[in-house]
Amino acid sequence: QVQLVESGGGMVQAGGSLRLSCAASGRTLTTYTMVWFRQAPGKEREFLAAVSGIGGDTWYSDSVKGRFTVSRSAAKTSLYLQMNNLKPEDTAVYYCAAGTKEVPTRWPTDYDYWGQGTQVTVSS
Repeated sequence: QVQLVESGGGMVQAGGSLRLSCAASGRTLTTYTMVWFRQAPGKEREFLAAVSGIGGDTWYSDSVKGRFTVSRSAAKTSLYLQMNNLKPEDTAVYYCAAGTKEVPTRWPTDYDYWGQGTQVTVSS
C-alpha cells in the first residue's frame, strides 16, 4: 500500500514563498514519475510540475514556470515544490501524485497514487 502525504501548505501574502513536501511510504516509488497538481474551488485539477522517475527530468506548466521549482530527494522518497512570488490565483489545494509514465501527462487519471492535499492560500 502506497501512502503520499503532503505538508507545508498555509497562508501567505502575495509575493511570498512556501515549500511543499510530499512524503512517500509503503511500496517503493523510485521509478515512478512524481507530480504536483492543484485544484481551486470550482475548477478542474491542474497539472503544475513533475519529476520523471528514471531520468529525473523536470516539467512545468506555463502558469508556474519560473516561479515554482520541483525536486525530489536523492532516495526518491520525498517530493518538493518550492513556490516563490506567489499570487492570489495560486490559491488552491495542492496534491502530489505518482504514476508509471516516464513522460508526465496533465491528466489526473494517468496517476495511480494521490496524497490527501494541502491547502495554500495567498492573500492580496
